Amino acid sequence: MKISRRDLIKLSVSAGAALSAPSILRAQVASADARVVRLEIGLPSGFDPHISTSADTGNHALAIYDMLFAFDSERVARPQMIGNWGVSEDRKTYTFALRDGLGFHDGTPVTAADCVASIRRWGAASSGGKLLMERTKDVSKKDDRTFTIELTEPFGLLIDTLASPSQVLAVMREKDANLPPTEQVTANIGSGPFKFNHALAKPGASFTYDRNEQYVPRNEAPNGFAGGKIVKVDRAIWGNISDQQTALAALQAGEVDFLLTCPPDFYSTIEGDPNLQLQLVVTGGQCMFARVNFLQPPFDNVKARQALLHLVDQEAFLRVLAPDPRYAHPISSMFGNGSPYSNDENTGWYKKGGDPEKAKQLFKEAGYTGEKVVILDSTDWPQADVSAQLLASELKKIGVNAELAPSDWAGIVARRANKGPIENGGWNIHISSWPNGALSDPIGCALFSANGENAWYGWPKNNEYEALRAKWAEVETIDERKALARKMQHIWFDFVGAVFLGQAVSPSARRKTLTGVISTDGSVPTWNMQKASA
Repeated sequence: MKISRRDLIKLSVSAGAALSAPSILRAQVASADARVVRLEIGLPSGFDPHISTSADTGNHALAIYDMLFAFDSERVARPQMIGNWGVSEDRKTYTFALRDGLGFHDGTPVTAADCVASIRRWGAASSGGKLLMERTKDVSKKDDRTFTIELTEPFGLLIDTLASPSQVLAVMREKDANLPPTEQVTANIGSGPFKFNHALAKPGASFTYDRNEQYVPRNEAPNGFAGGKIVKVDRAIWGNISDQQTALAALQAGEVDFLLTCPPDFYSTIEGDPNLQLQLVVTGGQCMFARVNFLQPPFDNVKARQALLHLVDQEAFLRVLAPDPRYAHPISSMFGNGSPYSNDENTGWYKKGGDPEKAKQLFKEAGYTGEKVVILDSTDWPQADVSAQLLASELKKIGVNAELAPSDWAGIVARRANKGPIENGGWNIHISSWPNGALSDPIGCALFSANGENAWYGWPKNNEYEALRAKWAEVETIDERKALARKMQHIWFDFVGAVFLGQAVSPSARRKTLTGVISTDGSVPTWNMQKASA
């Protein structure tokens, strides 16, 4: 999962025209502009949230679709599209009734059949959904507003799994959800607070989202991903500024209202500008990691994977990822930092400065003899770009024939799906990130699956670990989960599911005229924003 840099098409009334207009016209323009918010938030390269783990796609899904349940700021699952629900005494049958006022953007009502089809499709594609479906006897419609999920055995985290933002259970129209997960849904018709404006879509430049005037929010205050999704602007334009200095200049000039990420070099400039403000929108930041290809040499050998674990000096990576120490933190637990499940099990590999000699010895024990090691390098995502360059440099120092494969993020997304050898367009190492908060959810977080070729990119396989992960929904107390987390982590770092590079907490920048920006531990809700006239 990543936050990328983008180019923005500037849509604004020219200063000259505004200055030459009568005062009443200038007031009208200012008022209209206050109803449009321009966000440098990231453009999705794919629109289907059931099959994508991209943060950009997740943000898109939160805007145009709605969910059955959603996490609040305390990570408690709250009803969203559901009006009421109940569970049978044996905890095997859940019955859900939709709330009033739900309708798709094409004017059709949301029905139980839409929910059933969406759950089945999401369940065939997402990490948490697959685990749920393994224990599901049937998902069926009772009437137009009511549906049930019948289990073969109790699944204590069912509601949390439906609410997970890691891979959004977006409720689609039945005809869209009936498409197989191998086929992208591109209709972009949901029942959420924003409508996707197809006519104004400019792939690679900007996407436009209009307020859904027919949307009926819950009668609750917004809270994390949950509560009332109230849209207070008429239009949100998501843009793509690839040049960081240009992005800052646009923010200072008022041509852009919000930058999701900005480089540390800009912090002092923003803090010194009376019109701008830094805000921790993604509060836990991104946990950067290197994922290796388990299917191809040299990382099909566990010794080579362990070598990478010992090689990485997280402090060195953090110096380039997040030079401001306020926002930089090493990671030694697979559950990230600050989670109830974060622990120190099997972390003897972690040390300041890394252990290059140990890494060199392990590559030798793995039988490595100088074969090319291809690292996918996302040149339009600065944090991933510098990480790839630094990792390649460290590998070369211990005699590994590392080679960068530069591409934009869209190219990386396409290439990382290739399971073949590098001579056929494959890869060996892929740099990505996951929100820190999502790492406390080993069921919903796709990074944590280890079921071979059905796992997330890299395709690790470990049956003992997967058996423990499946038990996560069975244990009932936090202490039981903490004990289970230690067992899972011990095995995870033995087979090396991922090599963490550090946690970079990157504050967003916004104009002070933009208020109501909701902070979460992951994706970015775009409702509740309000823009005052300049």
